[in-house]
Amino acid sequence: MVKLEDAVIARFEHGGEKFELLVDPYLALDLKHGKTVKFEELLAAETVFKDSRKGEEKSPESLKKVFGTTDISEIAKKIVTEGEVQLTTVQRRDLMEKRKKEVITFIAKNAVNPQVKAPHPPVRIENALDEIRFSFDLNRPFNHQVEQAVKELKKVLPISMEKLKIAVKIPSVFAGKASAVLHKYEIVNEEWQASGSLICVVLVPAGVKQDLFGELNHLTHGDFESKLLEE
Repeated sequence: MVKLEDAVIARFEHGGEKFELLVDPYLALDLKHGKTVKFEELLAAETVFKDSRKGEEKSPESLKKVFGTTDISEIAKKIVTEGEVQLTTVQRRDLMEKRKKEVITFIAKNAVNPQVKAPHPPVRIENALDEIRFSFDLNRPFNHQVEQAVKELKKVLPISMEKLKIAVKIPSVFAGKASAVLHKYEIVNEEWQASGSLICVVLVPAGVKQDLFGELNHLTHGDFESKLLEE
């Protein structure tokens, strides 16, 4: 449970009524963006307030009327996701920096320079975002922010969110464990040979191709075959 002194107000308004919670600002933003959080860690108090600063609580009747329940986790989810989370200047700056790093990391792993079929380094993506003065928005879902960032980056960088189709052949001695690694990705086709070897075609984000090969190299001691397939 977040300490009262570290909590911020999450406010939801309906029909002229205000409903407030005291919440952890970072977990509240995670919940707002679709992540799963533990409500016992999110809330500073399991109380819905009319005015949290005055300590005025909402009645169970009022909660039932507006939310259809008195279950605090259900109410908290609606208040946080559909209402406003009031952040301090420092909290907002910290969260904006966190969002920026998350977007850059995601694009670096999932996008590629289509001219050379290789990922852009994170620093190049960050410099390009700074150059175009891309505006990060904590109230927009993460995937929408990524889509918008890639769209804007195309003005200054050759960049694509394409996936690579890769065929791999794993000897029988490593096939079982390798199958678990390959199933972390999108499987296009999987064939088990009479010899026990495995032939698999996977779709992977261009930026994580080397991660896949690194895992397979480690597992098979380099004893596997791969081929990049054309779409």
